[in-house]
Amino acid sequence: MIHTTSRVLASDLRAHLDQTVTVSGWVNALRLQRKMQFVILRDHSGMVQVTHKRDGSPLEAVLESLTPESAVRITGRVVDAAQVKLGGLELVPESVEVLNRAETPLPIDENTGPEHRLDWRFLDVRKRSTAQMVFAAQTTLEQGLREYAMQNGCTEMHTPKLMGTASESGAEVFKLGYFDRSAYLAQSPQFYKQMAVAAGIDRVFEIGPVFRAEPSFTSRHATEFTGVDVELSWIDDVEDVMAFEERMLAHAIAKVAEVHGEAIREVFGIEVVVPEAPFPRITMAEAQEILRAGGWDPEGVKEDLDPEGERAIAAHMKELTGHEFVFITHYPASIRPFYHMRPADRPDLTLSFDLLWKGLEITTGAQREHRSDVLLKQAEEKGMNTEPMQDYMNIFRFGCPPHGGLGAGLGRILMVMLGLDSIREAAFLFRGPNRLTP
Repeated sequence: MIHTTSRVLASDLRAHLDQTVTVSGWVNALRLQRKMQFVILRDHSGMVQVTHKRDGSPLEAVLESLTPESAVRITGRVVDAAQVKLGGLELVPESVEVLNRAETPLPIDENTGPEHRLDWRFLDVRKRSTAQMVFAAQTTLEQGLREYAMQNGCTEMHTPKLMGTASESGAEVFKLGYFDRSAYLAQSPQFYKQMAVAAGIDRVFEIGPVFRAEPSFTSRHATEFTGVDVELSWIDDVEDVMAFEERMLAHAIAKVAEVHGEAIREVFGIEVVVPEAPFPRITMAEAQEILRAGGWDPEGVKEDLDPEGERAIAAHMKELTGHEFVFITHYPASIRPFYHMRPADRPDLTLSFDLLWKGLEITTGAQREHRSDVLLKQAEEKGMNTEPMQDYMNIFRFGCPPHGGLGAGLGRILMVMLGLDSIREAAFLFRGPNRLTP
């Protein structure tokens, strides 16, 4: 008999039949019968049944004292047991060490509602393999995004999250005390990315925290989330940015499908479809025309697409092209920031886009206005005071190259990819207007 002292994972036990091994994990369930004691032990890889015949030994007393979710280390022999549903094997214990006994009763169970589960998120994630799968998929997704960006000339940057002036319009920013003055949390690394391309860093990439002070209580909004940002210099037009994004997403999604496709199918009942580039493109004007023909916005007053409009146009394009993704392009200048470039022949439009995946907006991007005089004019048109943004305006005065970029929400990408009901499930610890804990 081979004795193994190092920890063996539940998923690897089949390779250790008739060996004595040590497993560590949590008590998932207890069935303490008159003649037998059954403990289901769970670690991050799976579960195993521990089977002990009562014999009046100290071991029996230890097993009797266990509570659900106690952290334990159990050494025992792995034996074949065809009747056991969990992998057709069981562990016959020789020693049981209680590392941390869980109090009873537990604060959450399978009937607990989502809000209360968030209060006990560490237990919620620990008890549900679906929740853990989200973060495994997120890790691979991020790795795929980074891999593509780096293979295509991007330098990863870490830009400040504290700003001396409110970025963009000054709306939706969190204000905080900063020594003897005020500071603001960055609602996007936008201006810093542009500063980096003006600094001669050809292509810029960042995955980092983003803060939005918007009192939105929807399933797709959060006040703090992880942004995926890219800025590309020396572009010919906004098409270069869209082409970069569709290939980056296809690369990252293919990686997730390869590593976790089977598990995602099993756990979420979702097929991870690797998209083909190019993605379909449709202008905002065309999209609105199609939607209005179908009865959307009967008054004809909406400049932007609402969530209903986004879902409807995505469904229309899926039917037309078979594609889950669609770029909506050429948004009106009235609803886009002052730094979006406008076509020479259509100053009422912008060279910008949103990317929808299965009807949810996951990205906003654009070619930026890099000419100092035009930028100043567009800011004035929007009634903006450029004085507090002098550092930003300065970068366009000394040879800033043509450039464009995009900002995507990591949580939203995960949400759509795994078919989650809410962005709350795509974050480890969600932050929203009513939630600052745990």
